[in-house]
Amino acid sequence: MSLFKAWQERLENQHTKENQQFIENYLEKEKQAYKKILASGTASLTGRIDELAKEYDMDTVTFMGFLDGINTSLDSKLDLETLTEESEIDKAIILYKLYYNMLAAKAHWLYELEEWDNLLSAEERAAIRKQYNEDHRAVRTKVGRNDPCPCGSGKKYKKCCGA
Repeated sequence: MSLFKAWQERLENQHTKENQQFIENYLEKEKQAYKKILASGTASLTGRIDELAKEYDMDTVTFMGFLDGINTSLDSKLDLETLTEESEIDKAIILYKLYYNMLAAKAHWLYELEEWDNLLSAEERAAIRKQYNEDHRAVRTKVGRNDPCPCGSGKKYKKCCGA
């Protein structure tokens, strides 16, 4: 079974007591890995999967979950299903995408880490948060009967296309 399949299986079966403990352990390991990455200013993940897992104090399945989470914040996505313990990776971490994706995941335990202070200024983080809020704002697309017609005629919708 591939590492990614093993990770997905753990996620699907998280209702068992053993897997709930695994997920809680994963969340703490993930937090520690991000602290280490951010504190060191590391801007890439480079090395073999098994060596990187040891470096971040994880087993390979847990590290695959970490890669699954950070994958959209890398310069190019990894094909997770093809990775093995011996696979070599060399991917740059794009910090603004990482912060944005942490906001999207609602992972306050990650985007509130004090290690961000050395990498992104408070103004930069505020700008990313503002962009995130704008991207996720609900937009009304319904045309009201007294609104101008979207066809561009200048008439009210009720007298034009809504008639």
